[in-house]
Amino acid sequence: MIPAIPTERKHLAPLLRHGEGRTLEFKRSTGELKEGMQTLCAFLNGSGGIVLFGVRPEGAVEGQQVTDQTMRDIAEAADRFDPPAQIRIERITVAPSREVIATAVVSRPDTPPSTYDGRPFEGVGSTTRKMPQAKYEKLLLDRAHSRRRWENDPVADLSLRDIDREEVFRVVEAARVAGRLVGPVGRDVPGILDRFGVRRRGKILQAAVVLFGKQFLPDFPQCELRIARFRGLDKAEFLDQRQLRGPAFKLLEEALLFCQRHLPLPGRIEPGKLERVDRPLIPPDALREILVNALIHRDYSIAGGAISVAIFDDRVEVWSAGAYPTGITPEMLTREHDSVLRNPIIAEVFHRAGLIEKWGRGTNRVAEMCKSAGIRPPEFAQVGGSAVVTFRVPVAQTTQVTTQVTTQVTTQVKAVLEAARMPMSHEELQRIAGISNREHFRKAHLKPMLARGWLERTIPDKPRSRLQKYRTTPVGLAGLMGSRSE
Repeated sequence: MIPAIPTERKHLAPLLRHGEGRTLEFKRSTGELKEGMQTLCAFLNGSGGIVLFGVRPEGAVEGQQVTDQTMRDIAEAADRFDPPAQIRIERITVAPSREVIATAVVSRPDTPPSTYDGRPFEGVGSTTRKMPQAKYEKLLLDRAHSRRRWENDPVADLSLRDIDREEVFRVVEAARVAGRLVGPVGRDVPGILDRFGVRRRGKILQAAVVLFGKQFLPDFPQCELRIARFRGLDKAEFLDQRQLRGPAFKLLEEALLFCQRHLPLPGRIEPGKLERVDRPLIPPDALREILVNALIHRDYSIAGGAISVAIFDDRVEVWSAGAYPTGITPEMLTREHDSVLRNPIIAEVFHRAGLIEKWGRGTNRVAEMCKSAGIRPPEFAQVGGSAVVTFRVPVAQTTQVTTQVTTQVTTQVKAVLEAARMPMSHEELQRIAGISNREHFRKAHLKPMLARGWLERTIPDKPRSRLQKYRTTPVGLAGLMGSRSE
């Protein structure tokens, strides 16, 4: 987090307690002006930051005499940035005739990387160094990508006929339930696409194909999911595998459903309870978070790439085409880190649907959920040109595929689960089940399905809310698929 630039002496003490780091550096005086400007250049190429002139490296405030010539020197030095940098400067009196000069810059990810005196700089820990040429060139490409990306390119020969209207309305409903789509929407698909940012000036963007595309021809092999369960620890023998194309939200559902069918559901009898308590091998929210990340962060410009889920006897791997974004390393993902979005339009629609936050906390939450569930946090790695997340879990500890959710699925239960793919109210589900007595439906159907985890409330914190609706969970979807195959 970038600290606020100090404007008065009382603001210095809390800032100095932070010490030097990725966004803060101390210089004894403007005698080190060149080095200070190089650090500001590194901050421009990073997350932004502050350089204080008049502070010793250990944080002791000395100040310096500041003359008109001092300020002219700073202004002249600031002119050596390319592209031109906006540097905020504050003068803080700390003693008679002694001032600290605070200089601050804000990162500009939408512009080319910054150079000072013709050289790019980067921060490594609390030090500044010249940026390697290869990294500078990659950053140039990434910054250009922020303005012109695969997702925001229009598709010349695509029309509204190629958009899945029902998928659009399903996502709209999810966004309404999540409270992230306010105001009237109606049934105007072009207006909804404009509102989601996937259509501009009447042109449908490639992001719309990923999210709502109906026809997936060879032109869009990016919209592919590969899922497989292998026998043993390698890919020598398939037990089950699928390869399909479709819009992103449906691919997410299919991946979760496949995992639900092939991951064992260990159970035990807890003290004081007569019934068995089942616990998923991987926390469902953690697995969903990783799959969502794979969908929103993958490099869709790689036409032959895909999202891949591979289940082995000892692990589950999720592969996503494309290396991690510049500035993000696998090691950073289990500690505090910036949120860098490769596909911000696609990510925004997932955010509106309530599936992600936008604060770079997703992978941290996954690690915390895994620790709470008593399993190892996932391993993040980059293998070739792909990002890989690995859950080390004993998949083969029990050989049976989870079947408890695929039994006892009556015609009425099946109808409710099928309908609740889109969130529905108590009254709507009761009508679909064909049951006239509200209390009987609640006790005999709704409550048991909630208890089994087949349904979930859209407003879990307020179970009696008049806006409450219910939707089918991945476990419930597994029950549906199992009932169809019997």
